[in-house]
Amino acid sequence: MKTKEKVLQILQNNNDCVSGEFLANECEVSRAAVWKAVKSLRDDGFLIEGTTNGGYKLLGQNDLFSKEAFSTEFSASFPNFSNSHIECFEKIDSTNNYAKKILSECGNLRDESGNLTDAGQKYHNSVIVAECQTAGRGRLGREFVSPKKSGIYLSVIYAPENGIQDPAKLTAFSAVAVCRTLKKLFNLDAQIKWVNDVFLNGKKVSGILTEGIVNFETRKIEAAIVGIGLNIFENDDFSAELKKVAGSIFQYENDVDTEKKVSRIKIAAQIAGETLSIFSEDSQKVINEYREKSFLIGKKVFVHPVIVNNEVYEATVLDIDQNAALVVKTLDGTIKSLNSGEVSIKSESVII
Repeated sequence: MKTKEKVLQILQNNNDCVSGEFLANECEVSRAAVWKAVKSLRDDGFLIEGTTNGGYKLLGQNDLFSKEAFSTEFSASFPNFSNSHIECFEKIDSTNNYAKKILSECGNLRDESGNLTDAGQKYHNSVIVAECQTAGRGRLGREFVSPKKSGIYLSVIYAPENGIQDPAKLTAFSAVAVCRTLKKLFNLDAQIKWVNDVFLNGKKVSGILTEGIVNFETRKIEAAIVGIGLNIFENDDFSAELKKVAGSIFQYENDVDTEKKVSRIKIAAQIAGETLSIFSEDSQKVINEYREKSFLIGKKVFVHPVIVNNEVYEATVLDIDQNAALVVKTLDGTIKSLNSGEVSIKSESVII
């Protein structure tokens, strides 16, 4: 961890003034190096008060996006990923697009023996996070509205040793990771709509888009890019039609109780860490957790097949199987396991 990141972490963990001498000893650097780190943090927009006795104090909520702030939160909560490659943007077209770009330019992720190359090792478990997206995307090319100051938008790159074996599970597991984050940070009980949407109070607050990087020679999925967007505060960029189905964790920033305020960068770090961690957990246990959070089981839905010209049909959801497929029963009694496509539920005048 760099001196700048260490200083920020110490200041974030202390409500009182911290002396320059203490910071220098903890970071094992000179007082001049501490001063330089503090100056750099101030340049990034952090409000750091300097006292006459040489101490420093972090002021306010400091809800700012920066690589240093993210790295500090990420490393503190998930030390196993402290060496992860991290990039942070104030504005970007799409974090998924950027992740695909850097992977396409880095060369092969694996060598002839199937082992990760230097590039593969660098980008495995990496995180791209942005404060705003100008071209955020959801499944099937849909727009994901990603305004500034109201949400978090990130992508993680996952390139495990043996490649991606169960791509369908990555989206489902990521949805569970988002639910865990909301419970841990805000004590909110979110639910999941198969396969990639997280709901609160009957409205979608988070969407997930998983894309694969395929080696055309081996025909294997070498890496996955998991993009996650989360609406934290309601935003005027949401159209009236979008507001019928899209919600947020909190309606307005000013309405949030002080004890519930958590910086957006902390939320992003928690989601990224929970997502990367959950990929190595016991698959059956995570699927069970996914099933428990699903609000579709037992409900009548309309199935929208991905295949063009296939008609929408009505069915009842019976279960979610161990491969994250949705098990449904059609009107004629046929049992189907859906690995693709979408389902919708009519709720008053809204289809979700």
